[in-house]
Amino acid sequence: MAEAIYVGGLLVATPLLDDPNFRRGVVLVLEHDEDGGTLGVMLNRPSEVTVNQVLPSWDPLVSGPPVLFEGGPVQTDSALALASVPSGQEPLGWRRLHAGATAVSKLGTVDLDAPPEILAGEITQMRIFAGYAGWTAGQLEAEIREGSWYVVEAEPGDTFDSRPADLWRAVLRRQPGELAFVATCPDDPKLN
Repeated sequence: MAEAIYVGGLLVATPLLDDPNFRRGVVLVLEHDEDGGTLGVMLNRPSEVTVNQVLPSWDPLVSGPPVLFEGGPVQTDSALALASVPSGQEPLGWRRLHAGATAVSKLGTVDLDAPPEILAGEITQMRIFAGYAGWTAGQLEAEIREGSWYVVEAEPGDTFDSRPADLWRAVLRRQPGELAFVATCPDDPKLN
């Protein structure tokens, strides 16, 4: 399964992963290099901080909920934004995440130093993350072998899901076979 890590794929925490940073987490892989490691953002951790409080000029472009998301435990004082475009074109201030024919082929990162006006008519959805999740070379592969993560395909709506708190169960529920049953696992597996 470790060889299945790819840009645009999802890492879904197994019920056994009890690290509070990742418990019941859904991570979108943004970069993966066997020699350089892996970088992603948590899709299902909205914070209480509104985008308007931190980056007010970007607030009108953000999809609901209009809050910063906790992207992961690394560099939580920095922001990273993802946005989707309606066409295959690449507007200024936006860089495609993955060029393949995947669910995230129209998803990319946003240069938050660019003026928001240049992207206002070019993007359809946007979300801003504080920090990111990162693994050194081989670290994530080891965690997958240990049973901490499932690697699954993303669907177009995952990144901007309007009910992020329910994303962990929703992603698992749509998986084939026995993996779908994991969605019914109680919050504390010891109580099962």
